[in-house]
Amino acid sequence: MGNIWVHAETTDGIVSSITLELLAKARELGEVTVFHAGADAEQAAGELGEHGATRILTTGDLDNGLPGPALAAAVAAKATEESPLAILFGTTYGGRDVAGRLSVKMDAPVITNIVDLLDSDGLTGVEPVFGGTTNVKTKFTGETPGIFLIRPKSFTAESAGGSAAAVETLTIPDLGATGSARVTNRFVEESDGPKLDEAGIVVSGGRGLGEAENFQMIEDLAGKLGGAAGASRAIVDAGWVPYSYQVGQTGKVVKPDVYIAAGISGATQHMVGMKGSKTIIAINKDPEAPIFSIADLGIVGDVHKVLPALLEAIGD
Repeated sequence: MGNIWVHAETTDGIVSSITLELLAKARELGEVTVFHAGADAEQAAGELGEHGATRILTTGDLDNGLPGPALAAAVAAKATEESPLAILFGTTYGGRDVAGRLSVKMDAPVITNIVDLLDSDGLTGVEPVFGGTTNVKTKFTGETPGIFLIRPKSFTAESAGGSAAAVETLTIPDLGATGSARVTNRFVEESDGPKLDEAGIVVSGGRGLGEAENFQMIEDLAGKLGGAAGASRAIVDAGWVPYSYQVGQTGKVVKPDVYIAAGISGATQHMVGMKGSKTIIAINKDPEAPIFSIADLGIVGDVHKVLPALLEAIGD
């Protein structure tokens, strides 16, 4: 169909899950090139090639310079030369940063919140609207490549068995004053167990827990099950837990094998972020709570009684 470019996010040679998800879809649509900022392209070339990328366009070591401006400027120049059909980004902090800058550099619009891509007389993006209750289809009609921002967990990452991708260093145009900015420190949030958006089991708590101290039951249950703890927007906004715990349309999208929602009524914005879970277990004292409409197993009961009983039953 054409050449599809994918933003590759890596850490010390390890490719992010969202990048592998994008590659699974991109290789269905055409030949895949990835673009990347950092010094670990050679380390990541094997995994990226295994998942369908044939070429890596990289900035190389940026000497702690800001990756967004350098990568966007370099990719804009290269894309003008080669005219890829589409440029795909994951909806991450880094992806949104580069996509926004690239949009300005190329004078090309961005379609956000994409959950699927269709090859239908040109590449068409599928995006949920009205809180995920319906989908609309959007495609570009201009001459510039389409830029799509895609939600995590929209596609399933699968190896294609390809060989290591070839690495090509991009030329970075003059960035002006922006090029002098330097990253002086990085903060890595400490956590135990799997990451929220990668866990096979997620236990989330909501306002039904009553007070912040009761969230410890969620942490304990997640720990005993080998999963990750999540939260509704209500208790994140209340300051009970950090934003990194939030599941929903404005938080993380999760797709675990088992999702346990404790004390969460099921606002639309929360359900958008977890309704793709294979098995959903809801615990709520209100039998009319919306969460029960999508639950595979519903427990009508007080979380302050149900959770301690579960913890006791699981034991050490």
